Amino acid sequence: MELKWINTVRWKFLISVLASLGITTALLYALYQLGFLLIRLPLFKNILRYIVNNYGSSVALYVVGPIMFLFLYYLLTRRTIQRLERVNNSLQQIITGNLDQEISSSSRDEIGLVTRSVNEMTSQLRTYLDEISSGVGKVASGQFEHRIQLEDNPLSEWSVVADSINRMAKQLDRSIQEERNAEKTKNDLITGVSHDLRTPLTSILGFLEVIENDRYQDEVELRHYISIAYEKSITLKKLVDDLFEYTRINNGMPLRMEELNLVAFLQQLAEEFVPSLEKVGMICRISTKVESLIIKGDGDLLARGFENLISNAIRYGHDGEYVDIDISCSNGEATIRIINYGEPIPQNDLQFIFERFYRGDRSRSSGGTGLGLAIVKSIMEVHKGSISAKSDRTQTMFEACLPIRLSDF
Repeated sequence: MELKWINTVRWKFLISVLASLGITTALLYALYQLGFLLIRLPLFKNILRYIVNNYGSSVALYVVGPIMFLFLYYLLTRRTIQRLERVNNSLQQIITGNLDQEISSSSRDEIGLVTRSVNEMTSQLRTYLDEISSGVGKVASGQFEHRIQLEDNPLSEWSVVADSINRMAKQLDRSIQEERNAEKTKNDLITGVSHDLRTPLTSILGFLEVIENDRYQDEVELRHYISIAYEKSITLKKLVDDLFEYTRINNGMPLRMEELNLVAFLQQLAEEFVPSLEKVGMICRISTKVESLIIKGDGDLLARGFENLISNAIRYGHDGEYVDIDISCSNGEATIRIINYGEPIPQNDLQFIFERFYRGDRSRSSGGTGLGLAIVKSIMEVHKGSISAKSDRTQTMFEACLPIRLSDF
């Protein structure tokens, strides 16, 4: 049977004490016997007799015995102490950051266990530091999608450090992506504006050049060219106004918040469109089950948004007889539906109509700027609301949702 208790430092020191005592006793006895032999020799006779006569043999043994015991105990425990010193030196090296230390030990006592634990600890530290260093290096080189994985102990302090680095990389990735998207948005906006400004401006310059060089036949043709240039100028002004409005809203303009009765607000807005409706033979109908619906918002911006929706309903729904405005309330949210019964919006266009400068075939043919619905979407979003559209063969509906109670902006 294996005696595991012997493989402990405690028992090794006890054995060293017992062994030192045993060897010391044996050596003292051997010296005592040797003294009887040496006292007969002339060379040692006088010295030994002097020690015995003046100090006594017992006193001599008492002095020699402890010295011999301490010397033997030192020799027998020296190896164990050296092992402890090696462990201490290695720990001091680890404290200074040198993790390449590896203590060799084949014993199975407490020192051996400590040694193996220290070696395992330094090995794990090297692994963790290598993984973290590699991850930080990849993040520093721009690989923000890289994540550090320390699966051995997800609750350790090293995992907390790795998680912090991963969150930092994720935030950096998000920030850079947002910056790239903002740059792309700016470039797309400049491209779209340049294209849309150039078209009417080219026409205006062309007709003005004809007039400037007197290349018209008579006054009737002159007025015709002036009329076209004027219409193109109006189109150009509308595009500039829409662009200014869109950038003003999306650049965090302060809102002038006030309480609005949404029912009365939309009724008044619909009355302002009566001349336009009568011109195309249409009627605006408002239906609601509530007499008053109070929201908090910027009246000018909301008016601009709903004007765009009603204008679109008239422009693209003149084949139908009505523009319907339905107002309802549920779950603390006001819902406004503006419906026309004209030609439906193609399903391929429906998911893009709220994007900047996106224009379907009908928009192009009617001279739209492509910013109207994008402005509506921005207005609803700055009011914590939303806008969506549905269209089929029977009707086209724009649905705007606004919270009834808005927090202070």
